Amino acid sequence: MADNNHAKWVNDPRVKTPANDGITGDHPGWETVSHELQYDGPYAKVFHDFVRTPTRPEGVMWTVVRRKYAVAVAPRTEDGKWLLVHQERIPIRRAIWEFPAGQIENADESGENGDPIARQAVIQATAWRELREETGWTSGPASRLESLGIFYSSAGFTDEHCYLFFADGVVLHAEGSLPDEHERIVECRAFTTEELVGMIASGEIRDANTLACFARLTALKKV
Repeated sequence: MADNNHAKWVNDPRVKTPANDGITGDHPGWETVSHELQYDGPYAKVFHDFVRTPTRPEGVMWTVVRRKYAVAVAPRTEDGKWLLVHQERIPIRRAIWEFPAGQIENADESGENGDPIARQAVIQATAWRELREETGWTSGPASRLESLGIFYSSAGFTDEHCYLFFADGVVLHAEGSLPDEHERIVECRAFTTEELVGMIASGEIRDANTLACFARLTALKKV
């Protein structure tokens, strides 16, 4: 239900319009009337947004979580195996198998509100960085990085979106991985396509980034 007191937010100095990059932000028929910061944390920000939509011109209040945008990489080795990391995830209190992934450190540096060429360069660099840090593998002479598009991780409450990539022909880096101090990767292992499909079918793989990557790879006949 719309909040009839939303007008008090319009002149709030904390109001900041969401990014308008073609992926998030207002699209035709949509209008952000107010955007009030409720919680400002290092990894997520929570806003109360009052938004007019094509079917709700009177406006509607929504709680929106905003996080840094992310990348996820489906790495395939020269011998055709897929690299997955077994990573501890605090919210679910367990370690799960995933394709390597991570946040773009600074949305402004990624050009979300500016030059799309600069944005793509930073996003691709982030993909290669996350691959090296989490797996110890990197690009080789015959490697290629192919964009698989984006997906929204949970569009009902957050504008977070993830850039998906297929890194084919990756090779082991001579110096291994560079683990982030805030992450705990228990293991990195290479799986055949048959093993990966079996893990998805059985429900062993439950990570949204990994499932989205695999779905896109399948649709594009890369698997």
